[in-house]
Amino acid sequence: MDLKEIQALIKFVAKSGAQEVSLETEDFKINIKTGSDAEQPTIIQAMAPQAPVAMTSAPAPAAPAPAAAAPAAAPEDDNSNYITVKSPMIGTFYRSASPEADAFVKVGDEVKPGDVVCIIEAMKLFNEIESEVSGKIVKVLVDDQTPVEYDQPLFLVDPS
Repeated sequence: MDLKEIQALIKFVAKSGAQEVSLETEDFKINIKTGSDAEQPTIIQAMAPQAPVAMTSAPAPAAPAPAAAAPAAAPEDDNSNYITVKSPMIGTFYRSASPEADAFVKVGDEVKPGDVVCIIEAMKLFNEIESEVSGKIVKVLVDDQTPVEYDQPLFLVDPS
């Protein structure tokens, strides 16, 4: 990993709002932490592999999201027959290809496997996210142009 890739990773982590990200390969280990009182992220890099460290980029920030959904226990029961389309990566969620364009899908739209439902930007790459299920979009769970975590629910789809 060269300096430009590390700088891009730091900018991405800072933009995403994640508190800490650890990345480890055979050649290096990098740990990026952002603090509420720190303006810039801190980088710690070691060239020799260390003891295995659990990846903290997805589990730590993802924990508050389910907690936020927990108070609404009654609607959860109503949503049990819906399929949840989840984010396959960390990035910024976009409902359309450009600010002037229409959203890929809206509530009430029918989708089938392979239909593009949104874009997630990760490290300046725009990844089209395709539906893996057929059905009708019941609810959009994420606001446009907001950071999303890995496995975060994006849409509810009624398969019937």
